[in-house]
Amino acid sequence: MSERTQKLLGAMAALGLGDRPQSIIGGKLIDGAGADVTLVDPFTEQVLLTYKDADTALAIKACDAAQKAQPAWAKGISAAARGQVMQDIARAVLANAEPLAIIEAIVAGKPIRDCRIEVAKVAEMFAYYAGWADKLHGEVIPVPSGHLNYTLREPLGVVFQITPWNAPIFTAGWQIAPAIATGNGVVIKPSELTPITTVALVKLAEDAGLPHGLVNVLCGLGPTTGQAAIEHMAVRKVVFVGSPETGRRVAMAAAAALKPAVLELGGKSANIVFDDANLEHACLGAQAAIFSGAGQSCVAGSRLLVQRSIHDDLVEMLSTGMKNIKLGDPLDESTEIGPISNARQFKHVTGMIDQAASAGASVLSRSDTLAKGYFVPPTVLRGLSNSSKTAQQEIFGPVVTAIPFEDEADAIALANDTSFGLAGAVWTSDVGRAHRMAEAVRAGTFWINSYKAIHVSSPFGGSLNSGFGRSSGTDALMEYTSAKSIWLDSAPKPRIAFGYVS
Repeated sequence: MSERTQKLLGAMAALGLGDRPQSIIGGKLIDGAGADVTLVDPFTEQVLLTYKDADTALAIKACDAAQKAQPAWAKGISAAARGQVMQDIARAVLANAEPLAIIEAIVAGKPIRDCRIEVAKVAEMFAYYAGWADKLHGEVIPVPSGHLNYTLREPLGVVFQITPWNAPIFTAGWQIAPAIATGNGVVIKPSELTPITTVALVKLAEDAGLPHGLVNVLCGLGPTTGQAAIEHMAVRKVVFVGSPETGRRVAMAAAAALKPAVLELGGKSANIVFDDANLEHACLGAQAAIFSGAGQSCVAGSRLLVQRSIHDDLVEMLSTGMKNIKLGDPLDESTEIGPISNARQFKHVTGMIDQAASAGASVLSRSDTLAKGYFVPPTVLRGLSNSSKTAQQEIFGPVVTAIPFEDEADAIALANDTSFGLAGAVWTSDVGRAHRMAEAVRAGTFWINSYKAIHVSSPFGGSLNSGFGRSSGTDALMEYTSAKSIWLDSAPKPRIAFGYVS
C-alpha cells in the first residue's frame, strides 16, 4: 500500500468511513454490487482504491429512504429546528476540515490550500441556508373577486443531484444545503471518480443531527446508478452539474420521465481587457481566471479578449508571470496548481493544445513539467481567431486563448460569439463602459475589474450550452420549492358560478 493511500485511509477513518468508498443510505454505509470502479491518484498515476458501482438496486433503496424521511423533516419539526440542525452541520464541517481537505487533495488533485478554502465555503453554505429555513413564506394576493388568496412555498419532495469531479465537496454543499433548508429529501450521486468527500459530508451531517435517510449518497456510474435514480417515482426534480454533453443526456432522461431539471454546465467565458485598465491587476485577474484549479472550472476565463493596442504587452506579462506559478504535489502547502484530475481529461486538454498548434497557434507554455502525474503547465494560445476550436470548445484545463479586439462593439460581438452563456468579466477604468459591457455580454455572472468572486448568497447559473436554472442565493430556494395558491371565500353567500370568478 502506498504512502498516499495510507494518508487517504487515515483521513477516511478520522471521519468514520471504511477502507473504500461506500454509498450511504438510510444512515448506513453500504457496498455496491455492480462493476468495479477504480480511483487513481492524479499526482502519481497509481491506483488508490477500488469499489463497486452502487447499481440499480441501491439507487432504488436510496430514493425510497429519502421519500420515507422527507415528510417528517418538512412537517414534523419546525422550520427553525431545521435551521438549527443545519447550523450544527456547518460547525461539524469546520471541526473536520483537515481530513476533508486531505481526501479532496489526494483524490481530486486539488492543492490542499484550495481544498481548505472550499471546505470552509461548504460550512458557510449550510450556515447561510440555515438562516433561510424559517424565513421562506408565501404571499397574500389582492385578487379582484374578494376572496382571500394566499400562496405557500412547498418542498418538492425528493430531488436527485449529480455533481462533478472538479469540485466534489463544494458542489455537494452547494446543492444539498438549499434542498434540505426548504424541506426536501435528497439523493446525490457524486462523480464516480471523486465520491468520498460527499459521503463524508453526509456522514458528518447525520452525526450532527440530520435524520438518517434524508440525504443519501450513491457511489457509482451514471448509466446504471444515475439512470435508475432519475426514473424513480419519488424523484421530483433532477439537478446536474457537469459537461454539456452529459447534461443533454441527463435532461433528456429527466424529460422522458416528465421531471424538470436544473443544469449547471460548461462555459467559454470572455475575460475582456480594455487599454485603460490597470494592466498589472488585469494580468493577475487573468491568471486567477484560468490557471487556478488547473483551469478545471466552469467559469474559467478561457478566452482572453484584449484591446489590440495592449494585446502584446498583456500576453507577454501573462506568459512571463505564469513561469513563476508552482506546480506540484497537491498535499504540498506551497503548490499553486495541481494535476488535471483524471487521465481522460488530461488526454483531452493536451489534445486540444496539440490541435491548436496544428491550426497555427503560437503556444506559450513552460518547458519544465513534472515527470509523473497528469500535469499540464499554464499555457497561452495566440494567433487564433474566435472561431477556432480552442476558442469555441471548453478545454477545462489551464489553457487560455488570447484574442485581440478593436473597440467596445467588437469586444461585445466576440464575447457573445459562443454557444455558452455562463460568465464573463471586463477590466476598465471607464465606469460607464463597465456597466455597458455588463449589460451587453450574455452571462449569468459578470465581474467588473475582478474574476471568480462567487458566494452562496448570489444566484449562479447560465444559458444556452451553459444550462438553465439557478442554484444559489434565494433563487435556489425557488428551484427547490413549488408555489401553491389557496383561495378562501369569506362572503356570506358563496360566489360559485360557471367559468372564472370575477
